[in-house]
Amino acid sequence: MTTVLVVDDEPSVRKVAAAYLEREGFQVQTAADGLDGLRQAEAGGLALVVLDVMLPKMNGLEVCKRVRASSNVPIILLTARGEEFDRVLGLELGADDYVVKPFSPRELVARVKAILRRTSGEAAPLPVMYEDLRVDPMTRTASLAGQALDLSALEFDLLYELARAPGRVFTRNELIRRVWGEDFPGVDRVVDVHLVSLRKRLGESGQAPRFIHAVRGVGYRFGRAE
Repeated sequence: MTTVLVVDDEPSVRKVAAAYLEREGFQVQTAADGLDGLRQAEAGGLALVVLDVMLPKMNGLEVCKRVRASSNVPIILLTARGEEFDRVLGLELGADDYVVKPFSPRELVARVKAILRRTSGEAAPLPVMYEDLRVDPMTRTASLAGQALDLSALEFDLLYELARAPGRVFTRNELIRRVWGEDFPGVDRVVDVHLVSLRKRLGESGQAPRFIHAVRGVGYRFGRAE
């Protein structure tokens, strides 16, 4: 199994990140401070390190610097919103990418997979193209008629799941499993709420939607109206 080290002093962050990574087949080690993270990273056997910048005992930038001095293991930094200096410095010290906290666990997993694909030479997933809509899972960006769409992480995940299977009808429960995860405790109404928001981002009208169609009593389908 591919092993990922998650270094963060917040137990909730370690728990959620580990749960989502393990769900995707990764083995996960964790550390709550910089010194322990550095020790585990230097022990080797890791495919990637997820490293918070603000850590007790040794900050993440120093850990990144020391790890990079002896290893090429990919590093993703976790930085607080607005800490541009830390992000830039981290990249200069050898980090491969960064994710801004608070983050979507699914986005973190996507970044991990993308970096491991690049380092292993595995082919990257291609963008989904439908008419003038473009959805790129690698960069997690979407555009309509060349204009970038301002989507939340959940809106992007919903759009990607639907758009890559045009014509297929998804039940609400299927979309919950694919986007929110098997252990999501909420109700299927959450799908409707987020799809209303997503449709607005796409400029869809309730009377004649271009992309996302409700299938009465079942769920939703992406594609031209029948």
